[in-house]
Amino acid sequence: MSLPLPLSVLDLAIVGKGETIRQGLEASVALAQRAETWGFRRIWYAEHHNMRTIASSATSVLIGHVAANTERITLGAGGVMLPNHSPLQIAEQFGTLATLFPGRIELGLGRAPGTDQQTFAALRRDPTASERFPQDVQELQGFLGADSLVPGVQAFPGQETAVPLSILGSSLYGAQVAAALGLPYVFASHFAPEALERAVALYRREFRPSAQLAAPHVMAGVNVIAADSADESAVLLRAVQISRVKQLLRAGDRTLTDDEAEAVLDMPAGEQIRSMTRYTASGTPDAVGRYLEDFATLADADELIVMCPVVDREAWFRSFELLAEQSRVAAA
Repeated sequence: MSLPLPLSVLDLAIVGKGETIRQGLEASVALAQRAETWGFRRIWYAEHHNMRTIASSATSVLIGHVAANTERITLGAGGVMLPNHSPLQIAEQFGTLATLFPGRIELGLGRAPGTDQQTFAALRRDPTASERFPQDVQELQGFLGADSLVPGVQAFPGQETAVPLSILGSSLYGAQVAAALGLPYVFASHFAPEALERAVALYRREFRPSAQLAAPHVMAGVNVIAADSADESAVLLRAVQISRVKQLLRAGDRTLTDDEAEAVLDMPAGEQIRSMTRYTASGTPDAVGRYLEDFATLADADELIVMCPVVDREAWFRSFELLAEQSRVAAA
């Protein structure tokens, strides 16, 4: 079976249990090197803050490091949370990356802060910054193009690098912004599935062509847990669910034990957490391939970006390898 759509990777730069942050980052570099060999189209890294197990907070720095340790795979942000930054700073950062690694850098933009309110305050950002998101995207476009929208201010590096932009979202708002600005739309269905079909339909209906994009282009996120056997993938999936419960729920001031998290999974709170990862392809490579074909149709997607939430590091690498083999994106 050969999947009909291109596949890309979303790497959250997870720091696994028992790993140092450096070891987590080294694993991200190793995945990028293998993904390049396997033939995946791109890898994106997401901006998160104040999360002990995610090491992609300085997103542009991580992209530069991975780019320096790979040769050709496209790298980008999925995404940079624009309300946390000035458009000029992001233009300078990604303009620098595009200058150093021409043709390999792209930039996905999100409107959420990527953190909690206390951390958002620590970032010294204006609480109303998200309300200016469409205008900030246009200002960023100007800095990356030939004509800045801010008189007397240019991005150096950045000017005329034309770093490709995409809009990330999990609601109708992001779809409207992407459509109005004529940019690709990336739906975060790997963790916020509820509005997927409505948002994509709205985006395609309201899309206006732009200098960057002539026709609508949709990328949809989906979780993948591929293993050599169905039994193994089931064990990996259960471990993922337990880990997710422990991340999102606490017992007073302490983290839940595995047994407590297991019990929560059978409660309404556990069902709600499981529903966040509704779109998860889990099983043998054949089963995963069939699921992704069906999901691509459901999402009306032009391409898929896959995230592997597996906790075990070797199983994490193996899942991407099996997916590459199954989808025949592996290099000849």
